[in-house]
Amino acid sequence: MPKRLRLTRRFPVAMTNDAYRRLQRFAQDAELSQDEALTFLFENFSSVFRDDNLAARLSLFKAELADRKA
Repeated sequence: MPKRLRLTRRFPVAMTNDAYRRLQRFAQDAELSQDEALTFLFENFSSVFRDDNLAARLSLFKAELADRKA
């Protein structure tokens, strides 16, 4: 029997406009709400993201982070 989808945890999220638009597009394409889309991504994190790509993209993001905050 599948787990019931109960969205019991809430947290404030701040993100860039680009990230928010990407989330909206993903949710719309998948015919999910934004909450459901984020839940899907995090519950399936290890199968959705490739570890080698994730590490490389995270390194690039961290390297640019100081410039992005300015």
